[in-house]
Amino acid sequence: MTGVNGDDMVTLKLLKQKMHDFAIERDWEKYHSPRNLLLALVGEVGELSEIFQWKGEVEKGLPDWKEEEKVHLGEELSDVLLYLVRLSDICGIDLGQAALRKIDLNAIKYPAPVPNGDATSK
Repeated sequence: MTGVNGDDMVTLKLLKQKMHDFAIERDWEKYHSPRNLLLALVGEVGELSEIFQWKGEVEKGLPDWKEEEKVHLGEELSDVLLYLVRLSDICGIDLGQAALRKIDLNAIKYPAPVPNGDATSK
């Protein structure tokens, strides 16, 4: 699947704009309060959870899954992503920058082990 201009790059900025346009075209802006979007997001996470509910542990890459199960999973993952992007937009949060900042904070909180346990060796 390609982006709007035929390239393979799908950005958070593109998704944000498409979700904004989608809501405007349907006059849904009035329903897109932070609370409503959060509740919709939680509902979608529940639908995503249902896919895995009775599967037990699954292998990376889902090699034992049927193609239609993977397609359904992609749809539910997309629903979660799109509501998250829309919620962040409505709240005025740059989700990409917030995510990069969080990765940096996590790196400080959970530092990678130093080889050989020696902090001075490189």
